[in-house]
Amino acid sequence: MPHPAELHLRLATSEQDVLGAQRLRYRVFVEELGGDGAHVDHVDRFERDAFDDYADQLVLIDPLREEGQLDHVVGVYRLLRSDQIGKAGRYYSEAEYDLTPLKQCGRRLLELGRSCIAPDYRGSTALFQLWQGLGEYVTAHGCEVMFGTASFHGTDVEALSQPLSHLHHGFLAPQDLRPRALAFEPMDLIAAEDIDRPAAMKAMPALIKAYLRLGGMVGEGAFVDHAFNTVDVCLVMDTARLSAKHRALYTRARA
Repeated sequence: MPHPAELHLRLATSEQDVLGAQRLRYRVFVEELGGDGAHVDHVDRFERDAFDDYADQLVLIDPLREEGQLDHVVGVYRLLRSDQIGKAGRYYSEAEYDLTPLKQCGRRLLELGRSCIAPDYRGSTALFQLWQGLGEYVTAHGCEVMFGTASFHGTDVEALSQPLSHLHHGFLAPQDLRPRALAFEPMDLIAAEDIDRPAAMKAMPALIKAYLRLGGMVGEGAFVDHAFNTVDVCLVMDTARLSAKHRALYTRARA
């Protein structure tokens, strides 16, 4: 694994970068996690959808890997701003969640999606490099509320009763920023006093834990995505409510 300082972060501007991001998404969401979908290209191994035409893709590049092999992208975040929705028509998350409270809050929104890191780069600072780039993007575009779905592997909601209940009781977003699952799966499966919090956090995917450390909250109800073989929650982060400590986790210190 290269030293993290050797990795480059940028918005995808070339076809190679976009294809590299879609190839990484295929490796993670399809090959690793067993997902599928109408726009998945199994022949050429790309995970793509219609939103790629309108969103920005923040990509983490390993310059030691060849762009021609499309494995140079080792981390990705898809970013869809509220001012890009006119062309896209809707947010990706609207297939799973009623986003009315967010859309009516009158603030600049940023949907986060398709976040993934190549297996060999997990456990390094790759995720924090992506977060730093995200922080710069948020500042540059004046985004105020970030949101997006995040996933647990598998579709057995009962098996996830500990982490889902912990999210519901401890991290529910305020009513004015609270999306609600369309095909509603209750998350309050265990009473707050009966939750085994260490076990709940251990069962939490790393990305969700990272959001929570940054002050993230969740919408009401989970959504079972059978195509992608996941149980999804809708995460919301209000940048105005971030403490200085939280903000420092995803922004670079400037002299």
